[in-house]
Amino acid sequence: MTVPVVIKGIKEGLLVNVGDGEWREAAQILLTKLGEGGEFFQGARLVLQLNSRAVGAADLGKLRNDLADLKINLWAVLSESALTENAAKALGLETSLPKPAAASAPPELPEISPVEDGSQAILIQHTLRSGKSVRFPGHVVVVGDVNAGAEVVAGGNIIVWGRVRGTVQAGAEGDTEAVICALDLAPTQLRIGEAIATSPKRRGKPEPETARVRNGQIVAERWKPNEKG
Repeated sequence: MTVPVVIKGIKEGLLVNVGDGEWREAAQILLTKLGEGGEFFQGARLVLQLNSRAVGAADLGKLRNDLADLKINLWAVLSESALTENAAKALGLETSLPKPAAASAPPELPEISPVEDGSQAILIQHTLRSGKSVRFPGHVVVVGDVNAGAEVVAGGNIIVWGRVRGTVQAGAEGDTEAVICALDLAPTQLRIGEAIATSPKRRGKPEPETARVRNGQIVAERWKPNEKG
């Protein structure tokens, strides 16, 4: 039975797996295959996988010389046989492949600047449907709509990246500096501190607005993110 010899490319070069069978035949088959490749294999680095096969230094040395005649470098011999491994080491060959580098640790996030406001906030990334109530002592940010019948009560500000049709209350603990911002502000009821308002009849297309307290009354103004109240 012909000795199976399989050649495939790996990161380190050519990996040759030699199956069971007589060593001289296996070596000859390998040299024939590589020789038939002509210049294609010239300059290649070869890793010989011998599994449990026992091969002495003389046979490995001869194979290395024969491969050198084909301009192929026998670089490593992998084997579970102690005899083969010692023979490879005696010839100065590698007996294992480099281990893949460990995955790099994720970069550490920089500390939050102490000059930034450390107020608590929650982020809600979905629409609040009718019957849903959210109450939070800090700020509330909603990426979605606040539908009619839904309620948001916050001790701080409320920012809605969507439409407001339900009830929203900012500054619930009496903070009249709190604001309510939304892309489309048309609530059932709006409260900031103790001030209460309902949505006026809309004129024209909806636009981002900010609601705040001025002179004890809630007013809605065009949303200007960089403007301080």
